[in-house]
Amino acid sequence: MSLMHNIRPLILGSTSPYRRELLQRLRLPFEVASPHVDETPDPGESPQGLAERLAMAKAQAVALKYPHAVVIGSDQVADLDGEPLGKPGNHANAVRQLQRMRGRMVVFQTAVAVVCHETGFAEQALAQVKVKFRQISDQAIEDYLQAEQPYDCAGSAKSEGLGIALLHSIENQDPTALVGLPLIQTCHLLRAAGIPLLD
Repeated sequence: MSLMHNIRPLILGSTSPYRRELLQRLRLPFEVASPHVDETPDPGESPQGLAERLAMAKAQAVALKYPHAVVIGSDQVADLDGEPLGKPGNHANAVRQLQRMRGRMVVFQTAVAVVCHETGFAEQALAQVKVKFRQISDQAIEDYLQAEQPYDCAGSAKSEGLGIALLHSIENQDPTALVGLPLIQTCHLLRAAGIPLLD
């Protein structure tokens, strides 16, 4: 019998391959839908506020199209002393991000929201990960970017890949949060929304 028997369909409101891989670990059938949300920060918006707003906006946008489903939205913003750092998008921006972050502590704000319009369920959670970057040389930055090209990752480094070599330390309560979807908080929210997970 499927774990989802007589349970609402589950949709991941994200096209991120990283979030898709993480959600697959829960062994729940799910579909993927693009939320089409403008990720531009509001004037003066904090990194935490931006991550939380976008996670909920993504979940709500997809839930409007699929009101019967339970929808997961998530967003991650790198927080450098209160300044939001998003996805670099290209090599030059990634170089600048890593140069600014070397030797410093960056807090990765990863928010997750779960929404079901039909039931009125809409809750979210935040996972914060403190990452201390090593004092890395310009050549090391160049070597890393050529090897991994993490231009779609907030903060320009993949901790699940070679990017781990750029880091001095990581402090968190959920090891999946830094990759892009905090699964511990996601499980709490899914249970609250009526989807059983090893219950």
